[in-house]
Amino acid sequence: MGGVRAVSTEAAGGGLFAKAPLFLGAVRFQETIFALPFAFSGMILATDGLPGLGVFVWITVAMVGARTLGMSANRVIDRHIDAGNPRTAMRHLPQGLLGASDMYALCAASAVVFFVAAWQLNPLALALAPVAAAYLVAYPYAKRVTWAGSFMLGWALAIAPVGAWIGVTGTIEWEAGLLSAAVASWAASFDILYHAEDRDYYVKSGLHSVSQRFGTNAAFRVSAVLDVIAVGFLVAFGLVMGLAFPYYIGCAVVSGLLVYRRRMISPGDLSRMGPAFMRINAYVSTTVLVAVVLSLAVA
Repeated sequence: MGGVRAVSTEAAGGGLFAKAPLFLGAVRFQETIFALPFAFSGMILATDGLPGLGVFVWITVAMVGARTLGMSANRVIDRHIDAGNPRTAMRHLPQGLLGASDMYALCAASAVVFFVAAWQLNPLALALAPVAAAYLVAYPYAKRVTWAGSFMLGWALAIAPVGAWIGVTGTIEWEAGLLSAAVASWAASFDILYHAEDRDYYVKSGLHSVSQRFGTNAAFRVSAVLDVIAVGFLVAFGLVMGLAFPYYIGCAVVSGLLVYRRRMISPGDLSRMGPAFMRINAYVSTTVLVAVVLSLAVA
């Protein structure tokens, strides 16, 4: 471990380019795929096909910039909490692999990228970008005051499909809200389960979560209800949009994935709450995107 730490610290001193792998690891850049397929689903349906290359590129840049802003803000805001939590003590800031100033710089850079992308899309996207950015920076504070932080995280990810819809059309349409509600329910569900690992630390530290407030068993029940709600919103969205049968096959696959995810862990055994568990989230969002594309292809 000392060798890894030494190499990483040396890289951290070599300038921004050398720090790039550390930045990507700190914000778990690979997990961008959790929400990006939902953004693409909103984009495709708002266009009823593929938009122009410029719109596609700028929506992608905006989503990546927004997620990076939220994750980097989360890391620097929660760095002291992460340092005391056994599960998160090995993250980049607690280990000294990156400094707070590094993450503040990443926050600023990703905010600029997000705003530029929104500016390139349309006036409404630019007008709403500061609202979205403020929410992404604010939600990490929720765990300090309320057990509803996972629900706030859900709505942070739910920005993706409605944001992409706005990026294409320049308008807010209620149909996009159904897809965003599905994303919010799905994301809140897995975040509630994820933070069940931290219950003892939260109780000791005066922090808040569903499992801290109501217990792990109740947290699992709330998560299960949210999974059902998420699938319900997905189906309702398909009906409202008049999507073809492949979309509903996708909804059935999503249901199976969520059931499988729940079978991986239990209130008494959270040991499988690792990469395999988190990959299910990528499978869910990718399944929805594939189902949307196939639905339009056969229509």
